[in-house]
Parts: sequence; structure tokens; C-alpha cells
Amino acid sequence: MIELTAGQNIPLTGATVRFSAKADAALDMCALVVDANLKVHSSADAVFYNQPATTGVVAAADGITITPAAVRPDAAAVLLVVSADPGTPPRPERLGPVLATLSENGGVIAEFPITPLSGETALICLEVYRRGPGWKLRAVGQGYAGGLAVLFTTHGVDVDGAEGGADRGAGGASEERHQAARSGAYALSSHPVDETRTAPAGTPLEVGHGLERLWMIFEDAARSAAALISAREYAAQRLDNELSLAVSDPATRNSPAAAEACRVAQRRNDELIETAERNHQRDSEQLVRELAEADLVLPPALASWGSPAWDGPPTVSDGIRLGELYALDRGPLRIPYCVPVPLNRPLWIDTESTHAVAPVVGALLARLLAAAPQRRTLVDIIDMTGAFSGFTDLLTPVLNGPPITDHTEISARLQALVDAAELAELAQLSGAAMPPSTHRVLLAADFPHGYQSSDAQRLGVLIAKGAALGLSTVIIGAVDSAVVGTTVAMLSRLCQHLPVAGATPLFDPWTGSAWQLDLDLLPREPDQRARFLRTR
Repeated sequence: MIELTAGQNIPLTGATVRFSAKADAALDMCALVVDANLKVHSSADAVFYNQPATTGVVAAADGITITPAAVRPDAAAVLLVVSADPGTPPRPERLGPVLATLSENGGVIAEFPITPLSGETALICLEVYRRGPGWKLRAVGQGYAGGLAVLFTTHGVDVDGAEGGADRGAGGASEERHQAARSGAYALSSHPVDETRTAPAGTPLEVGHGLERLWMIFEDAARSAAALISAREYAAQRLDNELSLAVSDPATRNSPAAAEACRVAQRRNDELIETAERNHQRDSEQLVRELAEADLVLPPALASWGSPAWDGPPTVSDGIRLGELYALDRGPLRIPYCVPVPLNRPLWIDTESTHAVAPVVGALLARLLAAAPQRRTLVDIIDMTGAFSGFTDLLTPVLNGPPITDHTEISARLQALVDAAELAELAQLSGAAMPPSTHRVLLAADFPHGYQSSDAQRLGVLIAKGAALGLSTVIIGAVDSAVVGTTVAMLSRLCQHLPVAGATPLFDPWTGSAWQLDLDLLPREPDQRARFLRTR
């Protein structure tokens, strides 16, 4: 049995798990089956005393039993909740210390002590959530001063439609939005650990773990951001409703009572926002600590420029870092944005000026070179404006011929790559293929200007067949709206676009929250460029 701390998680392997909780006062226990956006699909996903079961989740007086394999397949998690029981006098004004327990196949595997500090009357204690093909348990400990009705409403339950029972124990309207606590831990070594994403100092990450670790931190940041956004939206809507109600009667709208009602509504709004932002800040601070710890053990291709990894021996990586994601209205947290390598989807840097993004391309090259030190890297560069001349000399050992600066030479270079990719694909189909012994990188800059239509078709072939060659493709250029329906437009749809304009947001895949992207830049100092553009 393990005693969990907030944000910690452990794997689940049992066919059934059972949640229970104890406190000095009587408790109601309930559950919400939620999608990736932390909202229920319908009110049928709420399990409580008046609606005691849904697929895979059953509530009883002494606990809640979950059969993970039976939970609806499109659900992301089950939130396990307690609230002060209003049916037991005297009704408590707030929850005291709560001990949440989870059992697996009849035996207790984890306890999570929670001490509410802000007048909460409902708590999300634990979360049982999907991770890949399995399930994990996370300690949450997020409270709601507004009680169960507010908690339910926050997570998409139609309180009036949930058979009238969800408002049991709802004593106020102050709300504290659920923050998805730090999740997605990943073991950093082969021996059993509690999977809290903490590695011993200096312990390198196993290949295949670095990228996933960073994406798990990104997921946590996305869920925390979504909770803050939802809290702000809820607060604004509630404030508008309460202000409208306060002045709805012409006979009293200018009375002291109406003015007091407006002041109370504003105060409740300010308190709600303050609580949500405080919780988001707490989550962000935890993620910052996790990122600092990770940066000490990540391979260079995924680490920051300031990481000691760049001064150590070459280390294989399963991904590369592109830059940092942030949102100014949600605080200073910055999350590394990373993708797998070799690039399973080509990158397209959207720009009208290749010269302007040369430091971005240099940073990409540095990380692509660092990702596969066990294989020979060959780089093909098309650079008709000479934008990359400031660092191509450093790449001489890995260049597959001089950079193309004349448009008449583009077709031959691309065709040579196509031929190599088709030969590699034939070898795969015949069963005689070996894993690619080289990591090929293609930089196609200034696209589509100066390229023939047949060159765009060749790029399409490389996108389709380049994996057999171990090819990572990066396109730099702009797509004119006039080429809709052409091969260029088709290529554009197949690529992952990296905006360089700050006003263009990216949206995370879990909650759809908007983020700005600052792409990494290769330092301008010659000694730093030589340090990062390591060809061996």
C-alpha cells in the first residue's frame, strides 16, 4: 500500500477497483465518467445516490466500484468525488480532513489524505484514467466551495436533468474549477518505482521515454489551462446572471438592496477567479519543477540549449524539441513542444522570408543531428536565397552534396531521393529490408517559388515513401491562396505547419486550448553554433 501525494499516480492492473473515503463527518461519494475535456458526455455519466450506476461504475453506500474494461470506450477518466452529506445534522459548513482509499481486487493499494483549506464542501479525491491500453490512478485533491452541484455543473452535468439529486449537498454558488493535477508519470528505469516523473539526479532517460515524458507534462498543462479557462467563463456567466437578476425589478433596481446584491455578486466572482488562478499557479509551479528535473536527464535533441546534455556524450532520442508553448493570459508557464523523429509528418515553416527563419532552421538541424548519433546522417539542402550560408559550412561532414542554390538543380536532387526511397520501399516489400542505416534530412527552402510542378510531386512521393529511407523533411515557404486544389495545396495539408507569426495559435489535442509557439532559435555566436551543430 502506498500513501499518495497530490499529483502522484500509480498503474492499475486489477479487473475491478473500489473507491472509499472516511472523514469525521458523514460523506456522500459519487463519480463522473468524463471525456478528454473533463466533461461528461451526458448526465447518465454521473453516478451518485439517486443514480447509482452507469456502464462500468456502480455506487453503494460504502464506496464506488469501477470495472475499467466495462467503462464506455470513448471515456478518458472516472473522477471520484466526495461531498459533505447534508442529510446528517448538523450539516457541516465545510469538509474536514478526508482519507481517500482505493482497493484493487479486494486489497487496498493506495491511500490519499486530503486536508481542505478553503472552505470546500466537495472534493475530487482521485482520478482513474486511461493511459495507452491500460489504466492509472492519480491523486487529485481538488476542492469546490460551492458543493456538489457546482462541481457537477463544472464538469458538464445538467444538474436539473440528473434526476434532481445532484443538488444534494449544494450549499453555495462559489465554484472552484477542477484542475487536472500533475499526471502521466513515466518510469525512468527498469526497476519498479512510483512513477511520479522524478528521476535520480543524472539518471538518463531510456530511449522512447523522453518524448513521452514531455508530452505527459504538456497534457497536464493543457488540462490545467482548460480548467482555468472554464472557471473564468463560468464566473463571467454567473456574474452576468446575478447582476441581471439584481436589477431586473424596475421598482428596486436603484435601491440599496440592489446595490448590495451587485457588490456581493462581484465579490463572489472575484473570489472564484482568485481561487482558480491560485490553483492554476500551483499546478504551473509543479510543472516548472518537473521540467527543470527533466532537462537534466533529457537527451540533447529534447533538452534546452542550457542543458548539460549538450556537453555530454551523444545520446539517442525519440524526438526533437521545436520550441516552447505559452499563453500570456495564463501566466509564465512555458512547455516544450516536441515531435517524434524521424519526422513521421513533415514540418512546414510558414514564412515569406527564408532569411528571417534561418535561426529556426538551424535549431531544427541541430536537434535532428543530435537525435540519431548511432546512425550516419545525410542532409540535402535546397537554399536558393543563401539564407543558410551562415551555418552550412559547419554541416560539411554530413551534407549529401553542396546546397542547391540554382533552381535548375532542384529536380535532379529530389529525384535522387525519390529513387532511393523507392528502392528502400521495394526492399521492405520483398522482406529483405533492414532498418535504415542512415538518417536522411531534406530542407526544401523557398518553396514553392522556383520549383517545378513535378518537384512538388516528387516531394509528395517523399512524404509517402520517405519513412523507408529514414527521411525527415522540412519545407520552408508560404502557400498562396491561389494554389488551392494543386499539388502544393495537397502537400500543405500533409505537413505539420509551424507558424512564425505570434498571432497564430496552436491548439492542444486534449482540451483544444489555444497556445502561442515560440520556435527555438540557433544562437548567433559562432562558438555556440559550433557547439550545437555537432556533426559527430
